Amino acid sequence: MRCPFCGNDDTQVKDSRPTEDNTAIRRRRYCPGCGARFTTFERIQLRELTILKKNGQRVAFDRDKLARSIFVATRKRPVDPERVERMINGIVRRLESSGESEIASGTVGEMVMDALANLDQVAYVRFASVYRNFREAKDFEDFVGKLSGGSED
Repeated sequence: MRCPFCGNDDTQVKDSRPTEDNTAIRRRRYCPGCGARFTTFERIQLRELTILKKNGQRVAFDRDKLARSIFVATRKRPVDPERVERMINGIVRRLESSGESEIASGTVGEMVMDALANLDQVAYVRFASVYRNFREAKDFEDFVGKLSGGSED
């Protein structure tokens, strides 16, 4: 593993242990070149996933990008970060076990929307505002109106 501070290729693992939810291995590393310490995470990847975007572009699935978008939606909300992490792991597991190597971006977006709807309504609306490309206040009004009315979108 390359040191993120000095670029040395020869780093040493000082400690390894599973994460709390047992979905990854947490490794504490030490760089003999610069003396820096850093942490890496090792996760199981069942298959290479490709996301098919709406414009036809194909990009490699990026778990970190998915996590960032969800953490942005849940920022400053009373949501346990471990629940969010379990939600992300569940989405990734469902994508990897779907049998498909190419997944439409809309499928991923809908999975996130469903998961957020069950986790936190404000985070759900925040994510929807970006995912559904709200352009004006009326878009929020309509969306929240559907939520309060109990109808599915």
